Amino acid sequence: MSQWDNDYIALCRTILAEGFEVENRTGVNSIKVPAWHFHFDLGEEFPVLTTKQLFFRQAITEMLWIYQAQSNDVRWLQERNVHIWDEWEIAEDGYWRATQMVPGEDGKLVSTKVEKYFGPEWAHTIGTAYGYIVNKFQMTQNLIEKLKTNPRDRRMVMTLWQDDYLDTAVLPSCVWSSEWDVTDGRLNAWVHQRSCDVPLGLPFNVTQYSVLLNLLAHCTGLKPGTLDYSIKDAHIYVNQADGIREQIRRFDEQGSYPAPNLWINPEVTDFFAIDNSTKLKDIRIEGYQHMGKILFPIAQ
Repeated sequence: MSQWDNDYIALCRTILAEGFEVENRTGVNSIKVPAWHFHFDLGEEFPVLTTKQLFFRQAITEMLWIYQAQSNDVRWLQERNVHIWDEWEIAEDGYWRATQMVPGEDGKLVSTKVEKYFGPEWAHTIGTAYGYIVNKFQMTQNLIEKLKTNPRDRRMVMTLWQDDYLDTAVLPSCVWSSEWDVTDGRLNAWVHQRSCDVPLGLPFNVTQYSVLLNLLAHCTGLKPGTLDYSIKDAHIYVNQADGIREQIRRFDEQGSYPAPNLWINPEVTDFFAIDNSTKLKDIRIEGYQHMGKILFPIAQ
């Protein structure tokens, strides 16, 4: 059985049984628990959910968009047939538009059409978020250099939460920080997420950072170690609850499939040379079995 499926289903059960239903900016209530933590040994298991199909090509491509291409341009993803950021793309005229819940005069949330001006120079991007921050501060390059030259460094931190750039970001980073260390030749990381859409975001994010850790270890001569993953506000939107109940039913009746394996091209040891085309020729998830799709709506 997949340990990741087991741990993930445990969180879903807890949210549905013990969570609190709350309003939020999307207009769709969520059921939340305030905090959760996962621990993975990536030397033992590569975490990809098997109780539903994970579209790992899209997940890996988004990760490379942030940490390898270091881009905030949504067209980069669209050219690779990845559309998960389309709803946050700034329009040609420099405006980002959406319908969200905002506090009214009495403090209660009311549905309002939101229009925020960034300027036409920011068209097709998500503003100063994610890859923009990584590129500005050369975070990936600096981390790789430290892993190669000073693996004992206790200041190996990448933080996408930069106060000076929050107002000019369409969506401030949800997975906002990662801390890295090398112990006994193994690369370990602790990842923090400030807000977590458990049905849609969490499976993507855990697999993304597991791939990132494996790639960085591969490119710096280290072995993959542990990934600790901490969450604030782990939530299921109320219109996703039936889909999660279906996933729990699958687990209760069928268990889960064995975890797949991650293959990285041994001939490519430069992180920035890893293929990021639609074929992802240098990264492969082998032996992936799953129980089929479960469609979950996106709350914007």
